[in-house]
Amino acid sequence: MKAIIAEKPSVAHELARIVGASEKKDGYWEGNSFLVTWAFGHLVGLAMPENYGVKGFSRESLPIIPAEFILTIRKIKAEKGYMDDPGSKKQLDVIREIFERCESIIVATDAGREGEVIFRYIYEYLECQKPFERLWISSLTEKAIINGLENLKDGNDFDGLYHAGRERSQADWLIGINSTQALTTSLGDGLYSLGRVQTPTLGLICKRYSENKKFEIKNYYQIGLEHQKEGISFKSVSGDKWEDKGKTESIIRSIEREGSVEIKEVTTKEGTLQAPLLYDLTALQKEANRKLGFSADKTLKIAQSLYEKKFITYPRTGSKYIPEDVWPEIAGLVLALKVRSSCKEAVEKVKWERYNRHIVNDVKVTDHHGILVTENIPTQLEASENALYDMIALRFLESISPACYREITNVTLSVLHYDFGLKGIRVTSPGWKVIGGNFEDEDEDSILNLPSLKGGADLRIECTVLLSRKTKPPALYTEAELLAAMENAGNTIDNQEERKALKNIGIGTPATRASVIETLLGRGYIVRDKKSLVPTEKGLLVYNIVAEKTIANVGMTAQWELAFEKIQNNEMKAIDFHQELEKLTKEITSELLEVPASSMAHADLYCPQCGNKAFIREKVVKCSTEECGWFIFRNVCGVQLSYKDIESLLTKKRTPLIRKMISKNKNVFDAFIKLEADGSTSFEFEPKKKRKFR
Repeated sequence: MKAIIAEKPSVAHELARIVGASEKKDGYWEGNSFLVTWAFGHLVGLAMPENYGVKGFSRESLPIIPAEFILTIRKIKAEKGYMDDPGSKKQLDVIREIFERCESIIVATDAGREGEVIFRYIYEYLECQKPFERLWISSLTEKAIINGLENLKDGNDFDGLYHAGRERSQADWLIGINSTQALTTSLGDGLYSLGRVQTPTLGLICKRYSENKKFEIKNYYQIGLEHQKEGISFKSVSGDKWEDKGKTESIIRSIEREGSVEIKEVTTKEGTLQAPLLYDLTALQKEANRKLGFSADKTLKIAQSLYEKKFITYPRTGSKYIPEDVWPEIAGLVLALKVRSSCKEAVEKVKWERYNRHIVNDVKVTDHHGILVTENIPTQLEASENALYDMIALRFLESISPACYREITNVTLSVLHYDFGLKGIRVTSPGWKVIGGNFEDEDEDSILNLPSLKGGADLRIECTVLLSRKTKPPALYTEAELLAAMENAGNTIDNQEERKALKNIGIGTPATRASVIETLLGRGYIVRDKKSLVPTEKGLLVYNIVAEKTIANVGMTAQWELAFEKIQNNEMKAIDFHQELEKLTKEITSELLEVPASSMAHADLYCPQCGNKAFIREKVVKCSTEECGWFIFRNVCGVQLSYKDIESLLTKKRTPLIRKMISKNKNVFDAFIKLEADGSTSFEFEPKKKRKFR
């Protein structure tokens, strides 16, 4: 009897059908000498500090570094603390029974680091000793599953993958638990969650936000000239920029008197735009955020659904390439797409005998190849699934199409002693761009069809335009731009040697970056403001405290991602990494335990009783000196006072109107909060408006 363990019931059902295990039981399928069950994701995980005898947050107990990590059943929140999740416990009992009955196990959890950890934690928790093999597939189509079952891999071949996943899991535990407890203990109020990846990511968002707010916007002016030749209208723009509007207008009048410009230089060169590669998960998330407005988390969930429905290959990939042995399947996938109405027109534009092989690269394929469609073409999907599927399908068709060839012409014009420039682009062979027809997706200042221009000739000025411009601050991060920053975090490191070593190394993995963003949103550290991700008051507070600390070091986090890859590839011993991890945990904890509570004091806010600095915590506003003892609660009748509310209260002795507070009698009311002479607060109500009678 052989056991098969999948990650989800839907996958187990499909595996059971294919191997002939047709008898449905409680928590598994049985038949044809197979027992097929599932894991519900992370049934088993690392135990919390209480399991090591550490209760509550205590300076004396830090850092918490277990000599050996304990595995435990997934927990859920209960009235008093946490308890075993009943559903997880029940399914784990089923798996235990199946492992006891079988002679060997086929591991069919998702073929990646996370899926490997899910199985191994269950295997270790149940103290199972049965031999196991790995089903390693990139799609859930029947053909892929049958081929995978015929070519099972030795489970021990994936020890490196498991060790990398285990070290990542333990690193997140050690850094997350200890840094959170250390900072929360130091500040003495509220809960301040920190993490190995979430804190550097928060740092990226806060740093960009600060740069945006501090940026001094300046006005400047340029001159635009309008021309016409061979029936084509086009514009040129001055290379110079002026801060003085009057001076710019004076120059315009001088140019208008000249009436024409001299074509000083014309240079034309051929340019090639290679077809895009396939999507990896991060590229798909970025594009879906930019084009469809999907969050990274939403994109991942939709892609996972399409995968489980057998319409696309494994989405949690970090590669944009395919191996040589997949290339022969490409023509069949193109042909299959012809039956989908939204793709039919694009398929007809594919050059059947001119496939572009640039996506084939065995070396650059990681655990899984780039995201492809499968031979199963969907006919009915939800709107969001349709939109994402079509993006993946069109990118696939673009990726195998020829390069786009263009002629790029740069022209320099001169009048008086001022130079003007313009750029023209002529597509000589559209290549992959014909698939999506996105010819307008060019440099916004370029001209698609430029007339014939020759150096030394004069060109008439039809019109002059004063162009009023402003310098632009660094844009706030959209989710797409943040994903790109996380993916290439190593490139942002100031130290040149470190930056070179960590080039193209990111923080987090394609599969975890979405959850990191969602964690920051859930913690109340950031919010979505239209398309931008903006730090909250709490997020900025945490960032200002830890910005220069080791916990926020992007370089360190990127180095760890590099280490996990080395462990996975058996180029580094897990024990060597773990020893360094424990040292770093002690360093990070020590740094955060030394954070003084007064670091939260605001330079522009003062205690109304003693005049010393006041600081804002999550739950209270209080004096920075313990001897004074003045404080007020931030939550007043169900409403959390913002920084601006508190600033107004301490400087102007009254807040703005606070709306929708709830009294003890459950009545909703609006009021101002006043600061009295003795430091206490009271309500001040708006005067009732007198009714006018006719």
